[in-house]
Amino acid sequence: MRASGILLPISSIPSAYGIGAFSKEAYEFVDFLKEAGQTYWQILPLGPTGYGDSPYQSFSTFAGNPYYIDLEELIGAGYLTKAQCEKCDWGENEEYVDYEKIYKSRFKVLRVAFENSQIEKNGDFQSFVEENSYWLEDYALYMAVKDSQGGISWSKWDEDIRLRKEKALISYRKQLKNEILFYKFQQYLFVKQWEKLKKYANDNGIKIIGDIPIYVAFDSADAWANPELFQFDEKGLPTGVAGCPPDAFSATGQLWGNPLYRWDYHKQTGYAWWIKRIAYCYKLYDMVRIDHFRGFDEYYNIPYGDKTAEFGKWEKGPGYDLFKTLKEELGNLPVIAEDLGFLTPSVIKLVKRTGYPGMKILQFAFDSREESDYLPHNYTSNSVVYTGTHDNDTTVSWYHTMNRRDRSFAKRYLNIKGSKEVEWEFIRAALASVSDMAIIPMQDYLGLGGEARINLPSTLGDNWKWRMIKGQAAPELAERIFKFCKLYGRVQ
Repeated sequence: MRASGILLPISSIPSAYGIGAFSKEAYEFVDFLKEAGQTYWQILPLGPTGYGDSPYQSFSTFAGNPYYIDLEELIGAGYLTKAQCEKCDWGENEEYVDYEKIYKSRFKVLRVAFENSQIEKNGDFQSFVEENSYWLEDYALYMAVKDSQGGISWSKWDEDIRLRKEKALISYRKQLKNEILFYKFQQYLFVKQWEKLKKYANDNGIKIIGDIPIYVAFDSADAWANPELFQFDEKGLPTGVAGCPPDAFSATGQLWGNPLYRWDYHKQTGYAWWIKRIAYCYKLYDMVRIDHFRGFDEYYNIPYGDKTAEFGKWEKGPGYDLFKTLKEELGNLPVIAEDLGFLTPSVIKLVKRTGYPGMKILQFAFDSREESDYLPHNYTSNSVVYTGTHDNDTTVSWYHTMNRRDRSFAKRYLNIKGSKEVEWEFIRAALASVSDMAIIPMQDYLGLGGEARINLPSTLGDNWKWRMIKGQAAPELAERIFKFCKLYGRVQ
């Protein structure tokens, strides 16, 4: 069935208090999607973020980001007052998230709400804690200890708690009882509010596409609480970390720093942790995009401590065995495989064997020197086409900064005559293609330039900040999108 959707991170919704949230504006965006004839809303990972603010480097693979909790709902519940929220500095610019100010203000008001909530007496909260104890206990303790240590990575904690000695765990749980409860409170609010928003989207015919990184962050509750899952030495430090080798884009490669999985151990346990992880994802989302799918076939192992990714080596991943087990345990779940970058024959074979659709990016198509798999006439229906993703520039900015020969090729291919609204010609090509699903970033529908780029890979400090301004998702735009999608058979 042909369908389409829009990519917009939660953080980019124009909510009050400095960052997008599960607020009334999120519900209004669902209404916009419905009016625009869309079937999907794709978001970025929802986990709590740390240094660098990347949703792909989260403190937990299960927990949610407390920044997305709707404060208006807490005001309505009597946990907070409007004045307490307005007293905080959330940043001046409504087009960008000021993460430093959000960090300083958000936890301050959430703590007030927590103290007013008497949450431990709430039966629904108690049930939530019990039901999610398999990840929540470790996460809440990890965050509480981290705060007590001034935010440093768990690898720098005292040995007794770093290595989770039983005596230390008991002592910290007792000592930090209230802090632990505070982190459970945040997760309770996050899940309840997200479930409500997701139900509203589903009731209006909109499915949520979530996004999960293949790896977990080294500084995360997952790595601290489950060292046996990773390639760690006896001191609890990685022997190797993840990344990408040098290529045309980066002379020294990309050093991501994530710990690598001990795939032999995962296999011995019947992939128990992966089954829990993926099952939890499908409580939160209707469909999941798995980032860096190539890593399941082969992964790049860089010696821990190296300053660049130049001296890593390729090692075998679990291959189809993992997906076979997931299908046996959880059924045939809808997945999008992020199969971008250099693909070896074995990765192509793995994606094909899983049956998952891969990704086609129009911005990768117009290399005048060679025929590209990303040109629409080379697509198969079992694929998902994007003009660009969160890692690309906006289509307007990309088009105007591409080299002359490539732009000339794109103009001939798409029959572009002038320089006005060129983004709609790329959108048209994506929607008209044979791909079963087409996902367009909201910035492209809005015709925005490079100022609205979400992420520039391998850079720090200026990413994940762009926000939509109130009123940009206008009824006229919804009508135009609807007509375009209808024209190409993507409206149900």
